Amino acid sequence: MSATLGDVDLDAYVAEHEGEWRRLEQLSRGRRLSAAEADELVALYQRAATHLSVVRSRSPDPALVARLSRLVLTARAKVTGGSTFTWRDVGRFCTVGFPLAVYRAWPWWSGVAVAFSGLTAYIMWWVAGHPESAEAFVGADEARELADTGFAAYYTEFTAPTFAFQLWTHNAWLAAQCLAAGILLVPTVWLLWVNAVNIGAVGGIMIDHGRADVFFGLITPHGLLELTGVFVAAGVGLRIGWAWIAPPADVGRGRALGEAARSGMLVALGLVAVFAVSGLIEAFVTPAPLPTAFRIGIGALAWGAFLAYVLHFGSRAAAAGASTDVSP
Repeated sequence: MSATLGDVDLDAYVAEHEGEWRRLEQLSRGRRLSAAEADELVALYQRAATHLSVVRSRSPDPALVARLSRLVLTARAKVTGGSTFTWRDVGRFCTVGFPLAVYRAWPWWSGVAVAFSGLTAYIMWWVAGHPESAEAFVGADEARELADTGFAAYYTEFTAPTFAFQLWTHNAWLAAQCLAAGILLVPTVWLLWVNAVNIGAVGGIMIDHGRADVFFGLITPHGLLELTGVFVAAGVGLRIGWAWIAPPADVGRGRALGEAARSGMLVALGLVAVFAVSGLIEAFVTPAPLPTAFRIGIGALAWGAFLAYVLHFGSRAAAAGASTDVSP
């Protein structure tokens, strides 16, 4: 009689099925299988998939879930002969997987956007209205230098291609941190706080020195899309953490966490392209000798295109009951 986690504890469940899992791992790694071994592989694969479902729904042990997930995926690849890259998968990711994952998480990243923007605006207003506070952030002389030349010089310090690559990797790393730390909630909130303080303090210093036009004229073209990408990453990260803390009543904690985490992986992959675009705008458009309104218009167009893309494809996929899994 096969035991379940409702009858015995986790250690006993693992001990009961450990032999089957080891055998499945051995068969999955074998180069050639006999007919009998192939039949055994299929049977063990089906059992392991059942075990994974049981563990996800009744055990909060992420290490065991991860182990069984890898085992089932490896065995599935062996049974089906593996999968190959197709442009159809790419198309589905772009039109279903990524936009649907972002669309479903919109309450989270919209909330992050509102909170971040409100906090940043308040800090900016406070620093601009209390010039002495600049000393607490950067020092009086440094604040003057920042307003006169430092802020604008930042965008021309490196060649545009090098600058774009640096921005791309930096923003992608920040987003990855927000997503990965989301399960703990506090680290993601801390990262947002630090960035809000930095932007608010610099903006307040620029406004205090009569350089508000320079500040908003330079930060807006790329900031609209770049910050939205950060908001999406942070919101999805917090959603992952909340899935662990308060899973839906009809879904186990492990399963809810797994589904949220897989959705987060899709978002992380899609944001790589988003930050590539924002990096190109910041490196080539922001410092370009073009009218401010034109540069902001380019940034607003890219930002609006991203939001329209998520709304159109995400809502359509949600209405069709699509899954965020890349594979059909």
